[in-house]
Amino acid sequence: MIDSEVLLQGYRLGVFPMAMDDGEIEWFSPDPRAILPLDGFHVPHTLERIVRKKSFEIRINSSFAEVMKECAQRAETWINAEIIESYTRLHQHGHAHSVEAWQNDQLAGGLYGVAIGGAFFGESMFHHVRDASKIALLGLVERLRQRRFTLLDTQWLTPHLAKFGAIEIPRARYLHLLNTAANLSRRFIE
Repeated sequence: MIDSEVLLQGYRLGVFPMAMDDGEIEWFSPDPRAILPLDGFHVPHTLERIVRKKSFEIRINSSFAEVMKECAQRAETWINAEIIESYTRLHQHGHAHSVEAWQNDQLAGGLYGVAIGGAFFGESMFHHVRDASKIALLGLVERLRQRRFTLLDTQWLTPHLAKFGAIEIPRARYLHLLNTAANLSRRFIE
């Protein structure tokens, strides 16, 4: 298991762990780094219609371990048992969180990540019901805005995240934003 303080220090330095195919843990710091500017978050029209239907309920941290396990259920994953155990411990210490989209009292999708100061580091997301992970992402952004977070790190840019306004920035700029955000007095959970 990765020690919680080691994990937190890694995030503060701009690095994060991933399990390799052989089970070994390696640390990464992409350059460029992808972020989702909270003031530039784009809600596609199709997602606005889904939000208006109110067919999902957003919950925070009600099924953290289950969200992690669901995120790991894919052909290629960097989430092994050691990662799950490490982040579950980090969750128990109040630093790792899940944002979940529930439908008919069933977990339909969600995401998890780490919060330090005014920075949130998105790790992974999943869905069982169409658009559930998008609803969870929207729930995350709304929560971060309400709590005056300043950085939403998505690590790498994907076409999916680009639809919401995610961008790439040079590592040097990212580290500056990270240092500022991580030193803010913010709380993901009251």
